[in-house]
Amino acid sequence: MSFAVRLQSFKSKTRVFIISDISNEPDDAESLVRYLLYSNQFQTEGLVACTSTWMRTKVCPQDMIKIIDAYAGAVDNLNAHVHPDFPYPTAESLRNLVRSGPPVYGFAAVGDDIPLSEGAQLLLERIITPSNEPLWVLCWGGTNVLAQVLWKIRTQYTESEAAGLRAKLRVYTISDQDDTGAWIRAQFPDIFYISSVHAWNNYGMATWTGISGDKYYRFDQGGPDFTKVSAEWIKDNIQIGPLGSAYPNFMFIPEGDTPTFLYLVQNGLGVPEQPSYGSWGGRYQMIDISDAGQHARHFGDCADTVTGLDGRIYRSNQATIWRWRDAFQNDFAARIQWSLTSDLEAVNHHPVTSVNGFQGPDPITIEAEAGSTLTFDASETYDPDSGDKLTFKWWHYCDPSATQWTVEFEVSELKIRQLNDSGTVVEVKLPGPEQCCVELLSRRAIALGKALHLILEVNDNGTPALTSYQRIIIQPTNKDLRGGGEPSEAICDVMHKLLPN
Repeated sequence: MSFAVRLQSFKSKTRVFIISDISNEPDDAESLVRYLLYSNQFQTEGLVACTSTWMRTKVCPQDMIKIIDAYAGAVDNLNAHVHPDFPYPTAESLRNLVRSGPPVYGFAAVGDDIPLSEGAQLLLERIITPSNEPLWVLCWGGTNVLAQVLWKIRTQYTESEAAGLRAKLRVYTISDQDDTGAWIRAQFPDIFYISSVHAWNNYGMATWTGISGDKYYRFDQGGPDFTKVSAEWIKDNIQIGPLGSAYPNFMFIPEGDTPTFLYLVQNGLGVPEQPSYGSWGGRYQMIDISDAGQHARHFGDCADTVTGLDGRIYRSNQATIWRWRDAFQNDFAARIQWSLTSDLEAVNHHPVTSVNGFQGPDPITIEAEAGSTLTFDASETYDPDSGDKLTFKWWHYCDPSATQWTVEFEVSELKIRQLNDSGTVVEVKLPGPEQCCVELLSRRAIALGKALHLILEVNDNGTPALTSYQRIIIQPTNKDLRGGGEPSEAICDVMHKLLPN
């Protein structure tokens, strides 16, 4: 078996369309450099330059071209380090995707008598193209290109046709950066839409700032490790080689737009259709769960509980991203190294996970009776680089199972026992039915409890060290409806029963 076919592979490439206010500040250019290093995982379908509240009267597609030109000097080397079924796109194919959005602010571009910009026309073409795969629209600036298209769809198609087209969309925006974002969410609640919503321009409240914003916005002080997003680390590890040299110095924070595609990276951790599960791009939950909002698909900020660099416990929305920082920055630096050489032995490559015979980044989903014990075996996991040592860490990611801030009152932990010295095999005991298959307020026993998330984290000892994951989603069952208790009329009654005296 050749080395290349032992590298990571995927079932398919995710369709991605990027809308960026590139050159309003350096972070869009920084994010585009990193995106290109992951572009073998994606089917890129558009790169559109747009406006935003910080650059209202011009767009800069030429600056996308400059970065693609730099990528042209790296793509041959990059292709030496990926599975042959998932090559990087050519520079020329990417140049052909660059378009301009309207060079006006927000709603000035939207209306019956206003023609579509060339960027919006391309987006409309991608939406109406027959495909069973969703189209991820990643908005790094204003959203008026998307608003133009949605206006056009509403006025030119029947209601059912328009709904069908909107159902293809998956949107992840970096907050609101013009006046069309709130309109889109209000007018089209059926669109799958991830966004931090907060007071206008109060970006320090947004989840995406967890990528690198802890010093600038002063959140979670002492928790995140800033080392690998510092100017010094970036200079030494990123701003090198033909593509890395196109990465500009940051002004406010580095790469504020990057979480949109880190969310989609196929590393075994994220499940894009489930924002509440968490990934390198953060974790989000449904905003409206009422009957009136049953068709709403807007996902907003939620929190993770993480032990910080200083040993203290932090709970914040930004922590849903910064908790992964060491891994995703190492990953970035490794790919820059790929861009420098075609020598496979000179650089590091990702471990390839295998659990109970299942290999690949897709999650494993199983059902098991509450209180039962399961065994997981990752001994077939391998590292394609000869001589690399692997370490295995199994842990319960509690936060995705919770519906509220107080996770510890709602989610009982899995008991994980290592069965061999290498850590490749573990025994996992599920909580009993009274802990995981009882409705919180009524204390009524239920047949299916909240899904529990077991994470396998595999690290190699290459330089830089790389991490791959396997997510195992365990659905507790309770076929005999065991574990029910006396109903409570209010949450305070429940807390009295759950909390120790």
